[in-house]
Amino acid sequence: MIHLLAPMLLIAFWMQTPPSSTNVALPDTPGGTLVSAYLKAFNAGEPGMRDFLEKYIAKDDLARVPLESRLTRFRQMKERLGRLEPVKIIHSSDSSITLDIKSSEGPLVELTFELAPTSPPTLRGIRVEDRDQGEPGGPTAGPKASDQEWVAAVENYLTQSASQDQFSGAVLLARGDKVVFEKAYGLADKSSNTPNRTDTRFNLGSINKIFTNIAIHQLASQGKLSLDDTIGKLLTDYPNPDAASKVTIHHLLSMTSGIGDFFGERYEQTPKDKLRSIRDYFPLFADKPLEFEPGAKRRYSNGGYLVLGAIIEKVSGTDYYSYVKKNIYQPAGMKDSDWYDKDKLPPNTAVGYTYEDRPTITNADKRNPNYPTLPGKGSSAGGGYSTLRDLLAFVRAMRQGVVTTPDFQPDGLGIAGGAPGMNAILESGRDYVVVVLSNYDPPTAEKTARQIRAWMPR
Repeated sequence: MIHLLAPMLLIAFWMQTPPSSTNVALPDTPGGTLVSAYLKAFNAGEPGMRDFLEKYIAKDDLARVPLESRLTRFRQMKERLGRLEPVKIIHSSDSSITLDIKSSEGPLVELTFELAPTSPPTLRGIRVEDRDQGEPGGPTAGPKASDQEWVAAVENYLTQSASQDQFSGAVLLARGDKVVFEKAYGLADKSSNTPNRTDTRFNLGSINKIFTNIAIHQLASQGKLSLDDTIGKLLTDYPNPDAASKVTIHHLLSMTSGIGDFFGERYEQTPKDKLRSIRDYFPLFADKPLEFEPGAKRRYSNGGYLVLGAIIEKVSGTDYYSYVKKNIYQPAGMKDSDWYDKDKLPPNTAVGYTYEDRPTITNADKRNPNYPTLPGKGSSAGGGYSTLRDLLAFVRAMRQGVVTTPDFQPDGLGIAGGAPGMNAILESGRDYVVVVLSNYDPPTAEKTARQIRAWMPR
């Protein structure tokens, strides 16, 4: 079964520790004091977090991203994670502290606190990344002294990973307005021995959800819909009356709708070639009962994002793919990004290769094309294609306000996508962009991005 990874949010704004609930001793430094205060505030709730943000965020940063926007993100994260308890210190310096954190709601997360060089330090941002529960802790070594050392370490790492067939794909690193590293490794098509290139198109998986999010907010800003509108108001033929009357666009965006996934038994039994439009996916999930009352919980929902795609089509009067290309890709300068029928991939598009769904035991050590697992065409939940430079152009367009969404900020962005034979990461901070695209199984790109971040000079 395919599983699309949930987007990672690099929350550039918050965090802190319960002083007596853990044996992990945070550093006895001003930075350690800040992190401890964050965790304490996070666990205490919104009043404590408000006080923390007012104390530990620089005034110019609060002007850039207002307090209420930061509190909105805190509520989203609090709902998903519950209480936080540090279990391991991965890295500590004057400029950053990285911890493994256990949350009361289940997931193990890695938090990196970026600290401003003030006295006392202020919180520049926080990177939040889901961790595999069984993954042994953290990447090797700490930040490099310069961009030159960083690039050299990354290139050596990728060369070695590719030589061991552990990485296939392309990587771009940018600092400020300058691309400092851009290189491709492995094969885009093993059958023809075609190499990956820096301009090869890769399947993004769930990264495409950010474009759906932007499209919804564009239409809301034009007065064509409200985030409080129910599904039934906009899609009068939606097959589940309960969901139609209760679930709002806000619930769909925040994954609190109770609508489930479209992957499962129905998907496995459906001829994948028949899934070529947004509405083609509806029979896989739309008539199923809600998994919980809207707003009661948060659960990752590909189905919810398919409903958003249908709403975009209804409100805009055009198909989802055309809307995104015209209103997001073209303004952002993303000339090589699109959704493709899987049997009509254009030249210079990477074939995905996976260890999953092996047809025979004799192929146990061989990656196979992921073609049988793919739908006929991707959707508003994921499955579009893009390139290194197009994703860099997207970040720059967000920074310039060409395309925007209140749910993601370009100086604290981290989104990921993955399924058999595909894994992609896009991250950006105040002065950097990291793009890792791979046509191998997860966590190929995630592991690579984690190591790249660990070496990045502070």
